[in-house]
Amino acid sequence: MENTNSASKGYLFPLVVIGVLFFMIGFALGINGLIIPFLRTALDLTTAESYLVLAATFSTFVIFGYPCGLIIKAIGYKKTMILSFLFFAVGLYLFIPSAENKSFSMFLLASFISGIGNTMLQAAVNPYITILGPLESAATRMSMMGIANKAAWAIAPIFLGVFLNLSDVKLEDIKMPFYFISGIFVVLGILVAFVPLPEVKAEGEDENDTESAASAYASNKTSIWQFPHLLLGLVSLLCYVGVETLAMASIVDYAKSIGLADPQVYTSYTVIGMVAGYLVGVFFIPKYISQEKAMFICAIIGVASSLLVVFLPVHVSIWFVALLGLANSLMWPALWPLAMKDLGKFTKTGSSLLVMAIVGGAIFPLLFGWLADEFGDLQQAYLICFPAYLMIFYYALSGHKIRV
Repeated sequence: MENTNSASKGYLFPLVVIGVLFFMIGFALGINGLIIPFLRTALDLTTAESYLVLAATFSTFVIFGYPCGLIIKAIGYKKTMILSFLFFAVGLYLFIPSAENKSFSMFLLASFISGIGNTMLQAAVNPYITILGPLESAATRMSMMGIANKAAWAIAPIFLGVFLNLSDVKLEDIKMPFYFISGIFVVLGILVAFVPLPEVKAEGEDENDTESAASAYASNKTSIWQFPHLLLGLVSLLCYVGVETLAMASIVDYAKSIGLADPQVYTSYTVIGMVAGYLVGVFFIPKYISQEKAMFICAIIGVASSLLVVFLPVHVSIWFVALLGLANSLMWPALWPLAMKDLGKFTKTGSSLLVMAIVGGAIFPLLFGWLADEFGDLQQAYLICFPAYLMIFYYALSGHKIRV
């Protein structure tokens, strides 16, 4: 996928800017995951009810994923990014009156509005970073973005710890940090408005391009639903986002449930695993290992770890929840470019469809919470990860190759 608007030497500055945006996506989601245990205690919620916060955030992807593609077509990548920060700022600010009123429904509304911002930003930054350079090195760029994104998950509890005693959080205490967080998003939106970000197009996306391989494959297609490798990628991505969100958001909950000291630090162990995998992506893809092979290896780790989490003693099994971070690390960087390959004129529509798959981050935690309530045990609920990793294993093995 040759970038038609910028050469490979010219995308360093845009790469840095997009890295900051990926950081803020991770930071916002990290904050969301951290408040789940606080809400459950303060509002006397069941496990399933508390995970509705993540469901509210991620459900926006299936509702607004396709419309975001239309917005990008109409106003471009950069303006869509700026608009996303407005939604982020409003949604995160609403956490303040939610805490004041101890209103769970208002918390869900705040999560939903910030989720709209997340959907817009994801719809813009993921295809942008994929198109910004050659396809074969897309996983390298996505790995860099992943490091920024997951570092933010680790920084989120440190940030909250500046304002709060995380071992004894009162709901009204969260107001002050959310004033800062919403303000940060406003400032970043203003800054992005003034930085130069070139508009980019994928190979074959230009209607005047009739010679590229992507154009030739896509030329006889009349619908986005005629790309089987994209549709299988959609299912795989939904599974991936589900298990990745679950591993990141639930490990603190799991550590608390088995009585471990300082449970909030366990998020950082999952992040360490992901960052280690991302570093492999940065330094070894595509020179020493292909995107496909990296995803295949990560899928095997995921299949094995998801079973070990369930069947090992709890104080050992929690380390395999952390190991899921390593399993998840190179899945997004490889899945996204492989699913977008050869879409040609359907590139923006295809990327919008893939963004909708991020709803997996709502589905899996919600099912996990329901299973935990049914089993009376968080450990057994992790069994939901096993079929998801099997699907990703299939896509890495052969699903991404299918062309008709």
